Amino acid sequence: MSGRGRIEDYALIGDLQTVALVSRTGSIDWCCFPRFDSGACFAALLGDADHGRWSLAPVGTRRATRRYRHDTLILESIYETDEGRIRAIDFMPPRGVAPDIVRIVEGLDGEVRIRSELAIRFDYGKIVPWVRRVDHARVAIAGPDALCLRTPVEVHGEGMTTVSEFVLTPGERIPFVLTWFPSHEGLPAAIDPELALSDSEEFWLEWASRCTHVGDYHEEIHGSLLLLKALTYAPTGGIVAAPTTSLPEWIGGVRNWDYRYCWLRDTTLTLMAMIRAGYRDEAVAWRQWLLRAIAGDPADVQIMYGLAGERRLEERVLDWLPGYERSLPVRVGNAASEQLQLDVYGEVIDALYETRVHGAPPDDNIWALTRKLLEWLDEGWRREDAGIWEVRGPNRHFTHSKVMAWVAFDRAVRAHEEFGREGPVDRWRELRAEIKTQILEEAWNPDLGAYVQYYGANELDASVLLMAMVGFLDANDARFAATVDAIRRELTVDGLVQRYVSRSDGQVDGLPAGEGVFLPCSFWLAEVLALQGKHDEARELFERLLDLRNDVGLLAEEYDPVAGRQLGNFPQAFTHLALVSAAIAIGEGQSMRRPEGGAS
Repeated sequence: MSGRGRIEDYALIGDLQTVALVSRTGSIDWCCFPRFDSGACFAALLGDADHGRWSLAPVGTRRATRRYRHDTLILESIYETDEGRIRAIDFMPPRGVAPDIVRIVEGLDGEVRIRSELAIRFDYGKIVPWVRRVDHARVAIAGPDALCLRTPVEVHGEGMTTVSEFVLTPGERIPFVLTWFPSHEGLPAAIDPELALSDSEEFWLEWASRCTHVGDYHEEIHGSLLLLKALTYAPTGGIVAAPTTSLPEWIGGVRNWDYRYCWLRDTTLTLMAMIRAGYRDEAVAWRQWLLRAIAGDPADVQIMYGLAGERRLEERVLDWLPGYERSLPVRVGNAASEQLQLDVYGEVIDALYETRVHGAPPDDNIWALTRKLLEWLDEGWRREDAGIWEVRGPNRHFTHSKVMAWVAFDRAVRAHEEFGREGPVDRWRELRAEIKTQILEEAWNPDLGAYVQYYGANELDASVLLMAMVGFLDANDARFAATVDAIRRELTVDGLVQRYVSRSDGQVDGLPAGEGVFLPCSFWLAEVLALQGKHDEARELFERLLDLRNDVGLLAEEYDPVAGRQLGNFPQAFTHLALVSAAIAIGEGQSMRRPEGGAS
């Protein structure tokens, strides 16, 4: 079987440098060590058990339920068998020296037979390691990578798999600890799994206690913020878009991308969500990551970078993996890193402005960077680009890109007016007005009665919803309201929003047709409805979207309303930050991203 279950069957555990995805049946089918973007040692998610996994569960499970411990990423699963019940506790301690996966099984009722099957396959399922016993541990080595397994129960080999089988009695707790280390170094020191559990819970609870949000949808907001924190690479402050690669946007399709990198857009929006909830430290750390990552000529700014600011993210195909449910190709790296996407300039400058609004201290280096970006954008905004959707077709004058160029100059003016930042403010005001005038003229299609995807287009695009959310237009502006109505008529499937209508000729985005509805766009619509004063409709849509989350509150990028399943990389930062933004707008009556007033 290709693919180990539905995308939404997985839960996430992480240590702020990488994650593992755990299935409902107790199998870790995806994990990359030591970083989010490293080669996977468990890649069954994109293949089968022979591509690496770690299953730990009772023999003959009849029923399984699971949850996160409150305000943590400690996963607890209850398995029921004919013989009794057990609890499985899965977590990754926030990184010390070496990354660990800790799994503890505890007997609750009866005598239950447990089986662990550890199949390590380095380099995305390609390399079978050399496994040997060293100092009461099983050690697997191949090339630069090594993993050691420590457990008090007997371990033996079966067909390239490390196996344990034992009976668990009530009150008995058996730990397993898997630790990665560089193969040229000695065995890392053993950790105390019970102490690590206590320390991990304390870490997450302390982080949760700093949340300042109160009001409607608090649990939903904070659950998403926990995920966004888990997608943060602690050593640098970078935030990955998702911890997976090549989960398809349509089953059997080719829209399979590597999201284990730091998109400026996703990262800035994530930080804005964090800031609104009181997590200022993350914003300050991200400002420093940004300063390092995009240092140099503003013309060379990329839309995404590696976790430490790496620029070269060459895309290649892993032809030995059959793909999730035969969805090919499986890609690592991302060629979109070389695209021009004008909107990221606005996203970055908006986020830097918001960090100041919410109390971050001034930073002269950051303001110097901001001015350099604006200097390039003075003429650069006139260029065609690949747009927010990273089309692999022709560049165009995308409406959303121009709106975000307007945002860049608008926030620069505000930085001067509110914080006394110096610069060519009259020029910024002039450009702000020029860009707005051009958009209102060129992006409006009188035949459709709507603002369209790009200048002169006949296609709608859900990214136009952001016009109101960023303060470019009032949500009840007549033309914007007509655009919202058109999007609801033409871009929704069963009430959920597509990005745009993909076409079989590839004219819109250079790719074959076929993808699910885009969950962030549906959250955008809910937020816009709230801004329009349609509170009942906004809540109805928002709560329907909440119902699409899996049993532990996670969402992918897209959804297939016909098959009733999640699609795309998982879990997805963009979706969860859109959830947070919509929840705040609906609960508090204002957009997370909309400044008061909205200058022209």
